Amino acid sequence: MSFRLVHKLKRSCTRLVSSSLSRTSEKARHPGSKTNFTHEIQFLNPLELPAIPTFRVLDSHGNIKSDDAPKLSDDELVEIYKKMSLLSKMDKILLQSQRQGRISFYMTCSGEEAAVIGSAAALQDVDTVFTQYREVGVFLWRGFTLQDIMHQCFSTHKDNTKGRQMPIHYSAKKLNIQCVSSTLATQVPNAVGYAYSNKIKGIKAVTVSYFGEGAASEGDVHAAMNMAAVLRCPTLFICRNNGYAISTKTEDQYAGDGIAVRAIGYGMRSLRVDGNDLFAVHRAVSDARKVAIEESCPVLIELMTYRVGHHSTSDDSSAYRSIDEVNYWNKEDSPVGRLGLYLIKHKLWDNDTEQSYAKECRKEIMGAFNLAESSLKPSPYLVFDDVYDTPSSTLAQQRETLHQHLQAYGEHYNLGDYDV
Repeated sequence: MSFRLVHKLKRSCTRLVSSSLSRTSEKARHPGSKTNFTHEIQFLNPLELPAIPTFRVLDSHGNIKSDDAPKLSDDELVEIYKKMSLLSKMDKILLQSQRQGRISFYMTCSGEEAAVIGSAAALQDVDTVFTQYREVGVFLWRGFTLQDIMHQCFSTHKDNTKGRQMPIHYSAKKLNIQCVSSTLATQVPNAVGYAYSNKIKGIKAVTVSYFGEGAASEGDVHAAMNMAAVLRCPTLFICRNNGYAISTKTEDQYAGDGIAVRAIGYGMRSLRVDGNDLFAVHRAVSDARKVAIEESCPVLIELMTYRVGHHSTSDDSSAYRSIDEVNYWNKEDSPVGRLGLYLIKHKLWDNDTEQSYAKECRKEIMGAFNLAESSLKPSPYLVFDDVYDTPSSTLAQQRETLHQHLQAYGEHYNLGDYDV
């Protein structure tokens, strides 16, 4: 089990503290206390404690370096690689389309494909997922189609959020994925509440909450983790530590040993993982899911990765990091490239297949893109729907007012572009 790494860390921390303090046999009886008294004063110094190690299976050259590799079939590995590659190619096209003014906003997953697809592949359909905003790969893995994505980004009349959300704010109730929300960290306590509900109902599943290391500074995350630990909610917290909270580097974000160490303070299990290693991510999430369900408890996984792209299309990361830094992670330690090397070494993939699949992806992506771009926009009357379970008389009156206005002045609104 990969969680042995954390157990070893805890034992080493315990030995360090025990050796430095002269403890008595008398236990402290204060409410909540779990320690003995000591007659020596000594502050714990984080610089003297060992850092949590990063679990890795596949090195940057595509070689397996651990006996804890997940048991994935050749077909499963190829399917995961294809989804990662598709995600990467789709990101590039939609990023370019925003620069051309064809969609209003976009956020890529570049450099984090293994963290997102690998974790999604280790979950089960019964597990409910609360994403942040950089996890479209989870949607793709569960069956959200390219066409679904394009309709949402273009806000067409076939967008299942009815054009009410800005691009990349997907929702897939049928796939057991909650709607994306821009507000940082609100999904984390929501996930804990959902997990607590499942626990009460006796449902054997985990609730998953994705967030970044920047969002981990929000108070919602701390409250949610404490609640999950105290109530023993089967929640899987997955933190994508990609190095930057928009333009804020990790060293300006926290002084401690990252995010995984915080779980120990809440009394929950945690693990730090190489987020660019598909094998390590899959094994960690699979094991964490099993622990969370069998022991009805939360688990925190910190995926160490790197955000190759800009934070969003509203950001220019060249203002706060060097091109050499980005190129290293994009070319030398790419999660897609690393898994690709493994597949090639094991004769599961080759350059001809890569070129053929790239053409197939582009054709599929552009087909969905062009259809969505040429589709009608949602009806303006949808603004009155889903406000109340039973529409009020005030809403009915407002709807009628809009109808009369469009009847009189519709030629000024390009109504031919809308589904009316």
